[in-house]
Amino acid sequence: MAINLNKITLEKQGDSHKIDLTKRGDSPAKEILINLNWTQKKGFWSSLVGGGSVDLDLGCFYELRDGQKSVIDGLQFAKGLGGPRNTLSRQGYYDGKPWIWHSGDDRAGGDGETILVNPRGTGDLKRIVVYCFIYEGAARWAETNAVATIKVSGNPDVAVEMGKQHSANTFCALAEILFDRNDSMTVKKLLTFHNGHGDCDVAYNWGMKWRAGGK
Repeated sequence: MAINLNKITLEKQGDSHKIDLTKRGDSPAKEILINLNWTQKKGFWSSLVGGGSVDLDLGCFYELRDGQKSVIDGLQFAKGLGGPRNTLSRQGYYDGKPWIWHSGDDRAGGDGETILVNPRGTGDLKRIVVYCFIYEGAARWAETNAVATIKVSGNPDVAVEMGKQHSANTFCALAEILFDRNDSMTVKKLLTFHNGHGDCDVAYNWGMKWRAGGK
């Protein structure tokens, strides 16, 4: 684990860091931000073989303390099934359970994709598994330079860097976030590859039912 004043990088699979949520600052409205950014332009090798840019999608499994479990990503809220942060939809709901909202798909090469967690809901949340997947195309992970960053006001950012990974699977579980009842949360690096949502579900004991979807 590499540490500086502004960022903690979880370098090895299984590395973890505990975040004190009481250090958010004076305003309780400061959200917990989960961002995924990656190299979105075409790499040199892809240009030679005719491949396009790598498009990643950010998502998460979540579990509440009342037993509710679900998932939020672009496949879930595509085709008009999403909504603003103050309205319950498949894009999430910031102002009430599950207290999680996905800000939307990034296909324009901007600042990546972001999931917001309302700090008012940390007492209801039990765990989150943050993942990304390649919706279309080959699993060219080594070209993405993907980094997931968890930001909490008053604390150093916690970064999970993918690095030059090689896997034929197009789904990657990046990190697990565990919430305790003492106003803190622990981020653990996973970096495991799976054959889709259902395969990852089995690996981390979510117990949900799956069917094919599209954007």
